[in-house]
Amino acid sequence: MRLEWIGWVATAAFASSYLFKQPASLRRVQAVAASLWVIYGVIIYAYPVLVANVVVAAMAMLSSPMMRRRPAA
Repeated sequence: MRLEWIGWVATAAFASSYLFKQPASLRRVQAVAASLWVIYGVIIYAYPVLVANVVVAAMAMLSSPMMRRRPAA
């Protein structure tokens, strides 16, 4: 079964994340995209893809709540 479509969806999600104007939205979409890359990395046994995107997803998820807590300048 060909599952490379997961990689293509992840690529599209990452690319589209840069169209968001709100930093919190951008980070949420990037977290979803990185999670898709993690799944894809597991499927194809690509540990560098897996590890890199676990880091990206974690950073995106951790930084998203911080963006909402900052007072408006």
